Amino acid sequence: MSVMEKDLTTFGKVEAAEKGDLKSHRLSSMETIGIIVGTNIGAGIMGMAYAARNAGFLPLLVCLAIACIFCIITMLYVAEASLRTQGNKQLSGLSKRYLGPIGGWLIFLAVAANSYGALVAYMTGSGNIMTEFFGSYGMTRELGSLLFFIPSVLVLYLGLKALGAGERLVSSGMVVLVLVLIGATLVHQNTELNHLWQTQWQYMVPVFNLAVFVFGAQFLVPELVRGNRTTAHKLPRLIIIGMVITFVLVAAVPASVITLVGQENLTEVATLSWGSSLGSWAYYVANTFALMAMLTSYWGLGGCLFTNMFDHFRLGDGTNKIRRAMVLAAVSIPPFILAYSGIGSFVNALYFAGTFGGVLMGIIPILLLRVSRRHGDKQPEFVCGWYAHPLIQAVIIFIFASSGVYAIASVLGLLPSSW
Repeated sequence: MSVMEKDLTTFGKVEAAEKGDLKSHRLSSMETIGIIVGTNIGAGIMGMAYAARNAGFLPLLVCLAIACIFCIITMLYVAEASLRTQGNKQLSGLSKRYLGPIGGWLIFLAVAANSYGALVAYMTGSGNIMTEFFGSYGMTRELGSLLFFIPSVLVLYLGLKALGAGERLVSSGMVVLVLVLIGATLVHQNTELNHLWQTQWQYMVPVFNLAVFVFGAQFLVPELVRGNRTTAHKLPRLIIIGMVITFVLVAAVPASVITLVGQENLTEVATLSWGSSLGSWAYYVANTFALMAMLTSYWGLGGCLFTNMFDHFRLGDGTNKIRRAMVLAAVSIPPFILAYSGIGSFVNALYFAGTFGGVLMGIIPILLLRVSRRHGDKQPEFVCGWYAHPLIQAVIIFIFASSGVYAIASVLGLLPSSW
């Protein structure tokens, strides 16, 4: 008898399990899209142009498009598996339900490593930007991170509805800032569209490896399902819209920077290239965008870890204030401490674990879909179509596994990170 069949021995057992699940909180369409865009558009978007400095923009665009398509497909796999399941399970809960305790722990650890690694980076990054902005007024990196920390944690404590509203608001602001920078770039005298056609396709592999992980938002889907229980039939369309917007933004930023300064003059962070070419105002606008991107990603990743802790350890429906505060402390305090502790080896360990987690995020959705179709609780409001074919699933597994191998090999120095 499978794990799933044991869980479903009686209807009463299923009902009892549901009582410990997180409560549903309805999200609007714009809030759902905002969560996807806000979480995906992290500070890493500012490094995309530099990542393509050898390959050029067109290879980058192709890599982003392919990676976006495959990540959309795996997100839809998770959506169907979630909708086949009673209650509001998070990704670790779904994995435990359909793949057994080991699968549940693997995904929980992957989510934790990926989230903690990113949250540490956002703590240090926010402190650096705040110091650049207000250093002359006595701002320190630690104080800057603390000021970033307060709204980050507050929204997580308030829950899914506040998260959706915050993501919608700040994501809209990010789009406006990017449009301002792109508009200024288009009318600048040094802008040359010819820079976009300079390509060296042989340098495409490391760019594609990065693109695969840029769109990794599969862990968000159970939260989106929790917020769209009454309108589940709309969720696939909202996921696609959110990911397409992400793709446009992630592609537009490096395109603008490359047309402005060319591949030879790219800096690791796009804010420096924009600032040096458009003027000091662009430096501040671009860094404000980066700060907002860190905030929205913090909410998405931190919120995901928060709800996975509740689900994985069966801590209840999330309404107990003391438990919420304790779990929130477990999510938010360690990254702040690690950011200024100087424990570099531990942060590197998180990177390796996060890379492994990224691979799992591409493979686990396939397993969840297959098992939930055999042992799910109910008929879902949405069923994946032709893109659930075994051949497509095999391609996805190969791509994600290869990306994980390449990422680890490049860090160990066995392969160049950008040849």
